[in-house]
Amino acid sequence: MNQKALSLWLKIAVIVLAFIGICAYVVIIPSYAVSKLSEYPEFADRFLPWLLFITFTAIPVYFALTLCFLIAVNIGKDNSFSQKNARYLKWIMIDVVVACVYFFVGNVVLFFLSMSHPGIFLLSLLVVLLGFTLAVAAAVLSHLVAKAASIKDENDLTI
Repeated sequence: MNQKALSLWLKIAVIVLAFIGICAYVVIIPSYAVSKLSEYPEFADRFLPWLLFITFTAIPVYFALTLCFLIAVNIGKDNSFSQKNARYLKWIMIDVVVACVYFFVGNVVLFFLSMSHPGIFLLSLLVVLLGFTLAVAAAVLSHLVAKAASIKDENDLTI
C-alpha cells in the first residue's frame, strides 16, 4: 500500500470515528440518559452532573482525532517520519493523560458526592488504565518517529 492510499484510509477512519462520536455524544448518550431517568426518577439529581461530565470528555477525544487527521495528511505528503508528526503524537499523549486525569478525578468527585455506584467507579479505573496504556503507546511512537525523522534528515543531507 502506498503513502497516498494509507493516508486516505487513515483519513476515512478518523472521519468515521468522528461521526460515530457525534452520534454517541449527541444522540445515544443523551437518549440513554433520558430513558434511564424515566425508569429511575429517584436519580434525577445525578442526571445533569453525569451528562455534563460525559459530554466534556468529547473535547479531548476530538482534539486527538484532529491530530490523527493531521498525521494522516502528513503521511499523504510522504512525510511520515517528521518532527511535526512526532510533536502531534506527543500532543496526543498529553491529551490522553489529561483526559485520564479528568475522568479519574471526575469519577472520584461523583463517587464521594454519592452520585456514582462503586461498580461504575471500578469500571472507570479500567478506562483510566486503558487510557494510560494508550498514552504510553503514543509517547513511544512519538519518540520513534522523532528518531526516524532525525535519521531521515541526516540521510537527506548525505550525498
